[in-house]
Amino acid sequence: MNAAFRDPDPGGAAERTVDPDPRPKAVLEGPDIRRAMTRIAHEILERTKGGADVVLLGVQTRGVTLAARLAAALQEVEGRPFPWGSIDVTMYRDDLRMKPARALGRTEPPPEGVDDRVVVLVDDVLFSGRTVRAALDALGDLGRPRAVQLAVLVDRGHRELPIRADYVGKNLPTSMRETVRVLLAENDGRDEVLLGEEAR
Repeated sequence: MNAAFRDPDPGGAAERTVDPDPRPKAVLEGPDIRRAMTRIAHEILERTKGGADVVLLGVQTRGVTLAARLAAALQEVEGRPFPWGSIDVTMYRDDLRMKPARALGRTEPPPEGVDDRVVVLVDDVLFSGRTVRAALDALGDLGRPRAVQLAVLVDRGHRELPIRADYVGKNLPTSMRETVRVLLAENDGRDEVLLGEEAR
């Protein structure tokens, strides 16, 4: 019976308690990210019955890049353009006093506006939920959507607020000491999601 549970590779990952290589590991690469965005596009169309009133708003910075990609994926399926824009949440954050000053990004809603639309907020990583809360406050200053949904490339857990994504590219269980870094070709020269240990 013991033989059935014996590890054929005693030096394998199953018996290592400490990773000897502290460098970040790629958990998503370019093709994975493309597939995730295509799947999310199809899920949005299904849930919104064709997406007639959908407006995408990307949260600065990489959420904007993902919103543009998502709009392109939706157009590829439906054969028509989908409005998208950007939203900056810096001045709406509740942790401004605890973080270094950062440059303000641009808030640019599409010409169609957001009133009576289904607004899909797009971000790269969902963590505590505080960025999304700030985005909801910022969105309230732009108009009154009929509904608000959330699409994220990575949900890493550890929510501090009762916020849940409607569309998720990848659920990635993490520890609090780990970091998740999203790299996108338009911003960083390559597509990759990296998981690593936080520097101490």
